[in-house]
Amino acid sequence: MKITKANGKSEYELIETLKKRNVETDAKILEAVSAIIQGVKEGGDEAVREYTARFDGVTPKKTVIEKEELNSYLELVDEAFKQAIINAKNNIYDFHMRQRQQSWMTTNENGVIMGQRVRGLHRVGIYVPGGTAAYPSSVLMNAIPAKIAGVKEIVMVTPPSKEGEPDPNIMATAAIAGVDKVFLCGGAQAVAALAYGTERIPKVDKIVGPGNIFVATAKKLLYGVVDIDMVAGPSEILVIADKSAKPAFLAADLMSQAEHDKMASSILLTTSESLAKATAKEIEKQIMHLERWDIIEKSLEDYGEIIVCEDLQQAIEFANELAPEHLELCVEEPLKYIGMIDNAGSVFLGNWSPEPLGDYYAGPNHVLPTSGTARFFSPLSVDSFVKKSSFIYYTQEELEKAKDDIITLAQTEGLTAHANSIKVRFEK
Repeated sequence: MKITKANGKSEYELIETLKKRNVETDAKILEAVSAIIQGVKEGGDEAVREYTARFDGVTPKKTVIEKEELNSYLELVDEAFKQAIINAKNNIYDFHMRQRQQSWMTTNENGVIMGQRVRGLHRVGIYVPGGTAAYPSSVLMNAIPAKIAGVKEIVMVTPPSKEGEPDPNIMATAAIAGVDKVFLCGGAQAVAALAYGTERIPKVDKIVGPGNIFVATAKKLLYGVVDIDMVAGPSEILVIADKSAKPAFLAADLMSQAEHDKMASSILLTTSESLAKATAKEIEKQIMHLERWDIIEKSLEDYGEIIVCEDLQQAIEFANELAPEHLELCVEEPLKYIGMIDNAGSVFLGNWSPEPLGDYYAGPNHVLPTSGTARFFSPLSVDSFVKKSSFIYYTQEELEKAKDDIITLAQTEGLTAHANSIKVRFEK
């Protein structure tokens, strides 16, 4: 990895380089996805079947797996895997239970009643990639907060295997997470089916979950027809380390994100030049033993960097500017700095809290804002699956007290019908 010294300029040029990863979607992809969406909107299930056969090269042996059948997959998976999923589910459930909000109502002495009703969405769709990119952990992270929010029905779409079968690990995880129904289809056609509904696949209120560029583009184009979680960019990790950090740990953590994608970004900020050099050597040593070494190598070459900072304050300022998806604080007193981190998707404190702990197990959600959007977006949460509505009750006496102010404001805005709605109630 390239090692540079922070000078107030070069490190910020790196941010501009990273931004270039998020170029506008290729016109050919936009055209192809738009055609698929229109095809599914008009052709329903038959269009979904045709696109599945064309893009996945297979027609699924069955198109839907009901809740009862999902439970049968629990007997088909490795026992250690099943127990790991159950343990992770318990942690994720416990964390997200603390995010629940209650409806509320206030009653004043003058008889005015106001409040807010909080309730879960009616139906949510979860997209889960298939093939080599099958991630059971994403099933947990998307389904559990939806269940806690009170979503009435959770449906999942996932591509079939080359044999036309569902992935047993994905199915077992869906059963554990409380998914109600699974449809074996993927790609932009699955997203369109969830957005518009077909004869078989029900229309949903929101679509969540990761996918390739075609899935991401479909979600982006259909936002407004349906709600979505976010349009995620390449994965990112930023590590801030002082001399107390261990080079072997830092190298491993940087590569844990680089293996996702050649476009992934892994950056180390450290106050120690010797630690920077030792970490670079550790990367060379460890990468030889990793299966996805070619992806890691390309990612680190193009979007990885080790930057030596004057002090931790300089490192934190850069971190807030970058607003990374994942931020590790591998320093002596990590809790001392947590209040200074304003822009990050998820923060990992200390040398024993590596990023994969959050990806799989600890409890906080791993669906996080990328590409600097942590400046204004939050991780997926229970809030992502609820809607809120307010209510107002006024008595005649209290409306009469307020009428002149309301009429004045309405007339100032030129909305005389608004003003009349108040006036008419007090005409004699």
